[in-house]
Amino acid sequence: MPRHVACVMDGNGRWAQRRSLPRTAGHRAAETTVIDIIEAARTAGVQWLSLYAFSTENWSRPGTEVDYLMRLVRRVVRKHAPLLLARGIRCRFLGATDPRIPRELAQDFDDLATLTAGNQGMTLTVAFDHGGRRDIVEAARSLIRTGTPADEVTERLFADHLPFPDTPDVDLVIRTSGEQRISNFMLWQVAYAEWVFPEVLWPDFRAPDFLACLHTYRRRDRRFGGVPPRTNGDTS
Repeated sequence: MPRHVACVMDGNGRWAQRRSLPRTAGHRAAETTVIDIIEAARTAGVQWLSLYAFSTENWSRPGTEVDYLMRLVRRVVRKHAPLLLARGIRCRFLGATDPRIPRELAQDFDDLATLTAGNQGMTLTVAFDHGGRRDIVEAARSLIRTGTPADEVTERLFADHLPFPDTPDVDLVIRTSGEQRISNFMLWQVAYAEWVFPEVLWPDFRAPDFLACLHTYRRRDRRFGGVPPRTNGDTS
């Protein structure tokens, strides 16, 4: 079982387009999938689940769509906070620093994180206004501000300056809709992740699809750049 699963929730717009609906309809339909996958991951024993909800690049989308997303996310957070608390899920928000985020939504993020901080179950990280490159740049700036000599910088020390440094590396990334891109998502943490690219669009993605991705992961041979022990040193 992967300890940390991350999902790039892709395909909302195409889901709506195929039904001759506005893109906002795809985002609205995605709510059901989000709750379904959270429940599926928790039940399956996944300890960390990260969802890519809004990237730093998504600010370039039409203003009407961005405004709708802000309102939708606020409604979803407020609606499902009791469920997340009852399920023992600890919630975090990765990013969420842009001043364009409505003050009320930022407060809802803070409130949910505080409400669930003591939960001991699965940790749910919602990447909102997130950019992997930005996180790396900010970690470098943090090291510089602390006056750390260059020769003393190690991968472990660098990782300690990333947001939520206790987050383990991602084991499995699921990107729906068949697209095969990283899209600036948790660049440091996905360095040795396995990737699965189901064709299904995110609003149609359900627990059986998620479990199928876990099954695919369990069939993978993770070598982290090495070779299986049985062949180590065998030059034949």
